[in-house]
Amino acid sequence: MTITIHIPAILRNYCKGVSELSLSAASIRAVLEQIERSHPALYRSICDETGAVRRHVNLFVNTSHMRDREGLDTALAPGDVVTIMPAVSGG
Repeated sequence: MTITIHIPAILRNYCKGVSELSLSAASIRAVLEQIERSHPALYRSICDETGAVRRHVNLFVNTSHMRDREGLDTALAPGDVVTIMPAVSGG
């Protein structure tokens, strides 16, 4: 089952400049495990040292925030799109 991961411009230097990745994964947790193996710097930008998604990073499955679903255990279906959205702030 193929899932598309959209990578924001600010994080692309951690995955050889690509704007999206195609993975086979059944859950958000499985997506993150694959990213950890293939793009460890990208993984460290998404997850902290405990494996939790960083507070300032949002992960959406299609249009739903993973925190509004089953968190890391959110199930994925073929064709789903996971979007990584780091928070933007300034002052």
